[in-house]
Amino acid sequence: MSKITVPDLLKKKHDGKKITMVTAYDFPFGQIVDEAGIDVILIGDSLGVVVQGKNNTLSVTMEEMVYHTRMVARAAERALVVGDMPFMSFQPGIDDAVRNACRFLQAGATAVKLEGGEAVVDRIRAMTRMDIPVMGHVGLTPQSIHRMGGYKVQGRQSSSADRIMGDAKAIEAAGAFAIVLEGIPMELGRTITRSLSIPTIGIGAGPHCDGQVLVLHDLLGLFERFHPTFVKTYANLKSQALEALQRYKGEVELGKFPSEEESYK
Repeated sequence: MSKITVPDLLKKKHDGKKITMVTAYDFPFGQIVDEAGIDVILIGDSLGVVVQGKNNTLSVTMEEMVYHTRMVARAAERALVVGDMPFMSFQPGIDDAVRNACRFLQAGATAVKLEGGEAVVDRIRAMTRMDIPVMGHVGLTPQSIHRMGGYKVQGRQSSSADRIMGDAKAIEAAGAFAIVLEGIPMELGRTITRSLSIPTIGIGAGPHCDGQVLVLHDLLGLFERFHPTFVKTYANLKSQALEALQRYKGEVELGKFPSEEESYK
């Protein structure tokens, strides 16, 4: 199948077709996600939590993100690959933002994603002027957990809902090709989606967005430390892996593995 492009995602919104996006962080899972026909693979800074075992995403570095992006990009033959700009890769200024976005494209990504609203519009505008496709991210932004007081739903009050709507429109006006809506009431997700000409990708933003994204480890039952309301687990790979490892251990201890079938003659 042909490679998914930025115009393809815009066409999906125009045609009323849903967009699918899933995170991946290495070659094997990137290959699986791609073969499943997922439209967009996001190398999320969520790797800090689900891969590195940290409490938040704030210490994830550009070097780590570039490393994981290279692995996923090698695997993605069809999906559009988006690199997630980590904390401090774009906050210091426009020059840093453009330079680091270029590093993602050099690593094999097609586009970048960055968190924030009107405060990052100048970064988005500068990147899009350089023909770097940008995906925005508003609502619950994990890099802002200290300001928000944790992973809390945003936009429940009219003032904060208006702010999120303003952020979304500003990001669209700056040239972003899509926007992630995270952790907001579903009616606000519906309103923003209807108000924008670019696709919205929801994660905890209800069913009315133009697409949905989930963290791979949540979707496959590989991460159990916490389970947000918006997560649906489609498999329990942890239990299957645990069972396989226990069987291996037992067979080795009993002398059943390797047998003659697994031995050279």
